[in-house]
Amino acid sequence: MSAPPVDGGAAADPAPPRVDVARAGVRVVATVVHALHGLAIVLWAFPRLDTAGRQQRIGWWAGTLLHKLGLEHEVRGQLHGGAVLIAANHLSWIDVLAIHAVCPRARFVAKAEVRRWPLINRLVASAGTLYLEREKPRDAVRVVHGVAAALQAGDTVAVFPEGTTGDGCQLLPFHANLLQAAIASATPVQPVALRYTDARHATVSPSILWLGDTTLIQSLWQIARADRLRVELQVLPALAGADAGRRALAQRLRDRIGAALADPAAANP
Repeated sequence: MSAPPVDGGAAADPAPPRVDVARAGVRVVATVVHALHGLAIVLWAFPRLDTAGRQQRIGWWAGTLLHKLGLEHEVRGQLHGGAVLIAANHLSWIDVLAIHAVCPRARFVAKAEVRRWPLINRLVASAGTLYLEREKPRDAVRVVHGVAAALQAGDTVAVFPEGTTGDGCQLLPFHANLLQAAIASATPVQPVALRYTDARHATVSPSILWLGDTTLIQSLWQIARADRLRVELQVLPALAGADAGRRALAQRLRDRIGAALADPAAANP
């Protein structure tokens, strides 16, 4: 059974409501300053902090950055307390911040290219990110072992099973490879549905979409120009990782996230 369509609103009405250029410029400047502040924390404070101290600062930094960009942030549901593999739909680089703001202990699996992004690479690495070289098919096996080891050690790991950002109108197929780590370690998998809205779009804001040749700078400007942009995380009940094959588990996750995104009333009781 395939997941239902999310919402065609973004495709039907591609022009998002915008704030004035001056206000957007202030948001961008504040974001850059906050990013530099984060780098200073990583370079000078992190070496003296324990794990709890680092996680506290990661959560604060992510939440503050969302605020400086003008995003409201809301969470519905309860995250699993122990080791868990978080699986979320993927729309933007902002997804990582939205999850870290409420779950700063999460370690993300990211494409290896991120290590070559100036400034961002140090911030990403400081959160214990696991890197996947997507052009090397066999590298997935190495990463699965790394994720399984992290889960067995009690860590929380977050993945985007779509493998790339979608257009918000339809979930992409969920890749099952990384889910094998949860099955092998008998760790629960928790689906998380990410929804971005704005002043005119109730389920998918075009401002958040990061598609094609859109650069990080262009995406940052789109987000800064958005009017009343809001991110909602709907945390769905965890699934037992050991109870199904990885492909069946991937389909169950896709179905549950798709159903949550397709039914705003269920996500906003």
